[in-house]
Amino acid sequence: MTPLAPLHFDDAREAAGLAAFLRRLLHYDRAAAVRLQAGGGALAVFGRPPSFEVIAIRTARLVDSVDLDVTVSAGELLEGIEESAGKAVVPDAVTGPPWAGVLPPRGGWEPVAGLPDAAAMRGAVGAAVAEFRTRDEELPEERRTRAERDRIGREIWSRTLADTGLPLRAVHAAQSLGFLPDLPGAQLPVALFAAGPWLRLRTPYGSVALRTVQTSLTVTPAAR
Repeated sequence: MTPLAPLHFDDAREAAGLAAFLRRLLHYDRAAAVRLQAGGGALAVFGRPPSFEVIAIRTARLVDSVDLDVTVSAGELLEGIEESAGKAVVPDAVTGPPWAGVLPPRGGWEPVAGLPDAAAMRGAVGAAVAEFRTRDEELPEERRTRAERDRIGREIWSRTLADTGLPLRAVHAAQSLGFLPDLPGAQLPVALFAAGPWLRLRTPYGSVALRTVQTSLTVTPAAR
């Protein structure tokens, strides 16, 4: 197999940001795979952290226009990133997991109204974590089982944020992957979009997307 040419990032910070994303992804799954798509001077890296049931997307600008579509080991890709040099060696392809064949659409996204700001979203995640801990501690010994804890978790994290239809687990995923940092003195721009059955929460640090059966979304027409 002919090795792929290294990817050269437009800025060393792009390499560092991608490396940080991969480390967080590997924290949840040491055997994680990611799908890489590149074109027009941009790279998109897709991953799926277990339990969150979302697809996480991290993008980076490239020096050259590279055409690429391959699924690789997240760990091997991380090992191939040279942050100081702003480049990455793409490892050999692996057999992709099923999710890698069903990615969010590239176009057709329309803004969804009603998304709280980043601080409110972090607050919602914190409240949900606190509720889970309280309810877990209140369980009698005979009911403190993995199945019961999973049931409580599903109930809490399947709740939707405000009237957006976005499950709290998607917000939790965004925060856990570093997409919702608390920036002192600055307000983090966040946005929510819909395309068919898909929702996508986007921040400057990355996006999370998921398929949803919600249909009562308030879509704000995009400016033409």
